[in-house]
Amino acid sequence: MMTSKSEPLAGKIVSNGKKGSGLAKGIAGMDALNALNTMVDGTLDYLRLREEERTKRAKLDTYERTELRKIETAEAVLKDYFRQAFAERKQNTDELFARYDAAIERGDADSAHLALQGVIDIAKSSPLNDLGDLGQIRAALDNEKHVWEL
Repeated sequence: MMTSKSEPLAGKIVSNGKKGSGLAKGIAGMDALNALNTMVDGTLDYLRLREEERTKRAKLDTYERTELRKIETAEAVLKDYFRQAFAERKQNTDELFARYDAAIERGDADSAHLALQGVIDIAKSSPLNDLGDLGQIRAALDNEKHVWEL
């Protein structure tokens, strides 16, 4: 039955077909007990599942924090390594360029060539090459007791 927006909703109340003053008199005692047991069991299952999921979430949060700490630690180690490695490389390249400039001023082509070759060799190499096998680095990062020596 459709009503217009200005009319209130109207309908007919249908009884359960049994005599009595209400629905409660028409339900058998066992049906009510079964309904109550279903509610209690459902609630207990829900509460148990909710607690299990909270525990899983807590474990995931702990794992996430632990992994992020490992990443942050690795980042700090790598930054320190690069800072030291590039400082050493800068010192070496500065010295080689000074030797190159001095060789050019003297007109010493062989010494200039050797100094320039040294700069090229430094440019070709990566500080990561000195670290070795990256798998070993990962294993060291996973080992909380590993001591990093730079």
